[in-house]
Amino acid sequence: MRSSDNYTSPFSPERRNFIQKTGLAALAMAFPLPSFSMNFEGVSMGIVVHSYGARWNSKVPSEKYPGFENALQLIKHCHQIGAGGVQVGVNNWTSDFAKKVRDQRENLGMYLEGSIGLPKSKDDIDNFEKEVLASKEAGATILRTVCLSGRRYENFKTEDEFHDFKAKSILSLQLAEPVVRKHKIKLAVENHKDWRAAELVEIIKRMDSEWIGVTLDFGNNYSLLEKSEDVIGLLAPYSFSTHIKDMGVKSYSKGFLLSEVPLGEGIVDLKKGVELCRKYNPNITFNLEMITRDPLEIPCLEEEYWATFDNISGPELAGILKMVREKSFSGELPYTRNLEPEQRLDYEEVNVLASLRYSKSELGLGL
Repeated sequence: MRSSDNYTSPFSPERRNFIQKTGLAALAMAFPLPSFSMNFEGVSMGIVVHSYGARWNSKVPSEKYPGFENALQLIKHCHQIGAGGVQVGVNNWTSDFAKKVRDQRENLGMYLEGSIGLPKSKDDIDNFEKEVLASKEAGATILRTVCLSGRRYENFKTEDEFHDFKAKSILSLQLAEPVVRKHKIKLAVENHKDWRAAELVEIIKRMDSEWIGVTLDFGNNYSLLEKSEDVIGLLAPYSFSTHIKDMGVKSYSKGFLLSEVPLGEGIVDLKKGVELCRKYNPNITFNLEMITRDPLEIPCLEEEYWATFDNISGPELAGILKMVREKSFSGELPYTRNLEPEQRLDYEEVNVLASLRYSKSELGLGL
């Protein structure tokens, strides 16, 4: 664990040399790149607001990395560093604010995807519809949502608890579907460390609606003992949108550690994933979710982890643990807990910039 009193760069030597030689972060701030067309075939990768977990609503008094107070500031910054769009929460947007977002987005030539909560009961439908309308006013055609804000193996202690969650999730989607169908905006359910891929496919098929699909996260399901190539293969045919991420893994006593790492440094076959998504949906958007944080613990060798899983075989578990051993991340996984606030903001920005650069040079996303 690194000490903030004796701080050394958390970046690989190659990436550190590149940053030092080019001054990439400073250049990105000083020389905004040109806006991009709305042809998604050639547009640059977008950025999910969670890539700026430290900077979003930050109270750190930083001149270099001032906090983003709203979507307008996020959009402006993402345009400056060369992103093609953003995915951001739309809760409590007024019509006036949505129009400001639309005007800025159109002026910069960027796309917008909203992130929205699902109605839990009929009492929530009116507010849900207001947020859908605000999103549409701002120019969003896709709304990403999740059924669970936490993680399946942490939230649920019994199989009955999970089945209750599943029933409530299906009800929420049934309440949301008539609204998004009415306003012709797509609702994309993320595999958010809640559903294994086949479970989410079952739910999407059950909804049987052209307006309900998937936000395909490339890395989340390692936490549920599924490899990214298998998850992408199952979910790509139903996907409207994506969270592009790369993952680093390492063994620990209770299972394995899982971290988002800059694109190209982890175990996800990003090129194959992008190609497969485009095969099924040529207009799909690719959104970076590079969350700079401490590794997540996946305690798959503990009995409590298995409370809600009855369909994972021994060979599946063995295959994941073998993969972790064979593809263990070179060096230390990213940690932020001992960084000073300014250091964490800097680390976050460099990870985003490195991933954007990789997406353009290696994945062909943008100019």
